[in-house]
Amino acid sequence: MASEELHTLLAVQDHDTALDQLHHRHETLPERAERQRLLRDGQAIAAERDQIAAQRDEIAEREAALEAELATSEARATQIDKRMYSGEVSASRDLQAMAEEIGRLKSFGSHLEDQALELLDQREPLDARIAELEARLTAMADEIRRLEQAIAIAEEEIDTEVGREQIARDGLAENIPDALLQRYDALRKKLGGTGAAPLNRSSCGGCHLTLPATEIDRIKHSPPDTLILCDQCGRILVPPG
Repeated sequence: MASEELHTLLAVQDHDTALDQLHHRHETLPERAERQRLLRDGQAIAAERDQIAAQRDEIAEREAALEAELATSEARATQIDKRMYSGEVSASRDLQAMAEEIGRLKSFGSHLEDQALELLDQREPLDARIAELEARLTAMADEIRRLEQAIAIAEEEIDTEVGREQIARDGLAENIPDALLQRYDALRKKLGGTGAAPLNRSSCGGCHLTLPATEIDRIKHSPPDTLILCDQCGRILVPPG
């Protein structure tokens, strides 16, 4: 094969390397990693918020039950008080019993109010913690949206570069024989993305190992159309010239 075809293959390799680097950049954008971290942290914060909210809701239910019981007790006391002063009851013994019942209901109501205050003391710090977590989640959501915008911009820029590199690569590849290009592609897939490398003095530009003097001498005296492979890594070697 002509030396020109091998040097064209080396140029194709340069474009393939650039494409690999662009794809790597696309997948490893720092904003993408930061977004994933925020999503994970957000899930943990949301789980904590939900757990605390469940505790708060349980306390709120107990508060509501106490308030309902207190309202019933107060309504009963008011009803008895009205009856006492309505004139319907005149017997002192009955009036005394009604007064005692009102006293008992007021005492019971005071006990219920104390319980409600205790529950309020338990609920308030939970409400504060939930509000704090909600604020953090809101801030994180804003940051995630900002990161997503940055990712979209970066991806668009990278995709544009990929398009340019791909067009240049494909244009050069058209000038390479199919058999050589297929062999190069197979080697590139097998050897970490590099299928062809320059011969730099006595070293392979792919594996960077020094070739034996006898191998260098053989390469120098090989016909121009000889396909030379590195005897260390197996990549296609392209001598200078």
